[in-house]
Amino acid sequence: MSQIDELQARITVALDRIAEGLEARPGGAGTGEIEALRAQIEEERLANAQLEERVRALRKKIAARETRIARLQEEHSETLGRFDRDLQALRQANQQLRDNNQALREAHQAGVAEPHLINKSMMIELEGLRAARAADRSEVDAVLAELGKAIAGAGRAEDARDETEEA
Repeated sequence: MSQIDELQARITVALDRIAEGLEARPGGAGTGEIEALRAQIEEERLANAQLEERVRALRKKIAARETRIARLQEEHSETLGRFDRDLQALRQANQQLRDNNQALREAHQAGVAEPHLINKSMMIELEGLRAARAADRSEVDAVLAELGKAIAGAGRAEDARDETEEA
């Protein structure tokens, strides 16, 4: 037990010497360092809060753009689906007309057909080809219009990003 008392006394003396050494140190330097560190911590907290706010704002923008992209994809898929159905129907009609004309030509060669039916059939086929060309052109125009919108949107986004970076 006396050893414990002796060790305790030695620890107390050592702690007293440490306290005296700390007190002997210039008080302003220790406190000033602590205050400077606290100020730096506060500055870092403020900077962190600002960065978190910017991240939240960017996430909102990203979510809005993703929603817009999904909407545009839905619109485009509907439009392109309609064009595809129209083109398929047109191609099928043209194929039927070609088959009809071939049968009429063969009948004419056999001497059974009337020439005005062949002319009428060929006029219908020509009209079908014109319609197919018009449908193809409409599809190209729609794609070009959407590409123009996408390019304009990308330009506006780039301008906005540049303005944000400058600020």
